[in-house]
Amino acid sequence: MHIIINDQPMEFDAPLTVNQLFSTLNRPIVGTALAINQVIIPKSQWDSHLINDQDNILLFQAIAGG
Repeated sequence: MHIIINDQPMEFDAPLTVNQLFSTLNRPIVGTALAINQVIIPKSQWDSHLINDQDNILLFQAIAGG
């Protein structure tokens, strides 16, 4: 399965949920949001939302400021 994460092509062997992707990438979930194909996926759906071949994923880290 080929996907793009923050403009970087990546390859995975099996379908993944969003939570499994974070675990595979060893990335913290706290303070992070993501969009798949320009659609924000709520954290409440991360356990069930499957990432598909050719998905374009953008990861966002929350930053405090004003």
